[in-house]
Amino acid sequence: MNAQIELVSARAVLGPEPVPDLARADRIVISNSGGKDSIVAMDEGVRLADEAGVRDRIVVLHIDLGRTPRGHSVEWPGTVDLARRQAAHYGLPFEVRSMAKWPSLLHRIRARGQFPHLMTRFCTSEKRGVARRFMTEQVNALGVRGRPARIVHVMGFRAEESRARARRPAVEVDHRASNGRRTVTQWYPVLRWSEAEVWQRIQDRGLPYHWAYDAGMSRLSCSLCVLASVPDLECAAGLRPELAREYADLEKEMGVPFRRELSMAEVIRRAGGDA
Repeated sequence: MNAQIELVSARAVLGPEPVPDLARADRIVISNSGGKDSIVAMDEGVRLADEAGVRDRIVVLHIDLGRTPRGHSVEWPGTVDLARRQAAHYGLPFEVRSMAKWPSLLHRIRARGQFPHLMTRFCTSEKRGVARRFMTEQVNALGVRGRPARIVHVMGFRAEESRARARRPAVEVDHRASNGRRTVTQWYPVLRWSEAEVWQRIQDRGLPYHWAYDAGMSRLSCSLCVLASVPDLECAAGLRPELAREYADLEKEMGVPFRRELSMAEVIRRAGGDA
């Protein structure tokens, strides 16, 4: 029996993009970072799940990146509470999971002796590992017999964010996350949406979003993400100077810069702080 979730045309909903056959999914896991793309992906996912009559199969997952050795949240303050409120907006169950081995992403960076960068995004692989362990929990709870459980994993990726994401299909089987007990289908409901369309949906639907956007941030991931734009890094360093100083001290301790071409000390200096 083919466990892959069948695709149905979504031309009338998302133009030419397909969507998974949600009615055949045993569990729909929506990963929610608290960011603008995540909440709109959730909104779109819930809308289509309602059409299929399967909202009760959705669970929302937030991956908490923990607190640094000095007690600062790696994520923006209030992110976990916001993600919880976003799930409650739809009456959905909400779960938080953390990295199993490390108290925070910064602890992981120190142990590795380097910051993530484009070619070694171990921060992303850590989050994928957490998500996969959560899927294992879900499969165990479902108790499906005689076939692999069908999991749809919803994420707020957008093609505008990177060339790698632009090459992705809106629906794909995640062969690394799939195994003999489950087939995982990745679904990116807002993949072809523009940033303007995302914000228009938030405005039209009155969706809760994070205060950091109004403070000048264009994206919401780690407060100080190695893949962020320079303006976002400068904005974040200005809004969270103590966290930025901890990053700068860590790069000095390890003897490697935050980014190959840009140190956190320089980001702090550009943000008007004392580097």
